Amino acid sequence: MAEAAFAARQAELKEDGRAGLWFSPLELHVLPKLGQVPIEEIDQRDIRDALSPLWHTKAETARKALNRLGIVMKHGAALGLDVDIQATDKAKALLGKSRHNATHIAAVPWQEVPDFYEGLKAPTVTHLALRMLILTALRSKPIRFCRHEQIVGDTWIVPAAIMKSQKGREADFRVPLSTEALAVIEAARPHARDGYLFPSVRKGVISDATMSRYMERLGMAARPHGFRSSFRTWCAEATDTPRDIAETALAHTVGNAVERAYRRSDFLEKRRILMERWGRFVTKQDSVTVLPIHARLDEVSK
Repeated sequence: MAEAAFAARQAELKEDGRAGLWFSPLELHVLPKLGQVPIEEIDQRDIRDALSPLWHTKAETARKALNRLGIVMKHGAALGLDVDIQATDKAKALLGKSRHNATHIAAVPWQEVPDFYEGLKAPTVTHLALRMLILTALRSKPIRFCRHEQIVGDTWIVPAAIMKSQKGREADFRVPLSTEALAVIEAARPHARDGYLFPSVRKGVISDATMSRYMERLGMAARPHGFRSSFRTWCAEATDTPRDIAETALAHTVGNAVERAYRRSDFLEKRRILMERWGRFVTKQDSVTVLPIHARLDEVSK
């Protein structure tokens, strides 16, 4: 039944769910304990017993497992089986409030980003990848899988397949490249292998852990993903960037489905001004002053 429910949802999952992220919470935490139980016999106590070992230690994993199981139960009910579709809600009540406290990924304060960036002087893949990650405010996966042909002039066209899955996003994501980002790309080209600008030492692309380990060796609590927070806070505190533009720069979905249907702009040119300004700040070419985002690009570069 779990496999049938997964098959029914594959069309709406990124790459038909081949990465296994949707099914894995079921496969790892539910099926080993309930996989051989007829779905009509599963009640809230069974679900509680299956998930209680991780409810207070891995809250997000447990939440996903409970959510997926609820979908499986509803799928069985839709097939006409005598399933208690409220069993997962009842199990949640039995499990109680999770004691697990979610923690945010540590970030470098935006005021300290230029000093960190200045230390990335070596022409190594690790340093260049971190510089690109900071300058674009993207997650690590698009950086790691950046290819020659994705760079078109001063715009990076990131394939939808390597962007984080978001409901409603099927198009590629355009990233305006600042002067500094273009310089990093040129510096990375000699390292390129098989079309990838940031390859690993042996094969494939640089791993996510490589950049994290570099920061760890420096004794830092912050991690690469935290630079997205650094950028967003800089937008809020050092510029008057409208929320929609700042959120779009982070590749976040802005507004509800109706708003997105009528507003089809990705604010590329306004983001180009913003990212040029960020690049100048990161490279210590710009003082910390509030700059209207509607300023002309040539005014920004003065």
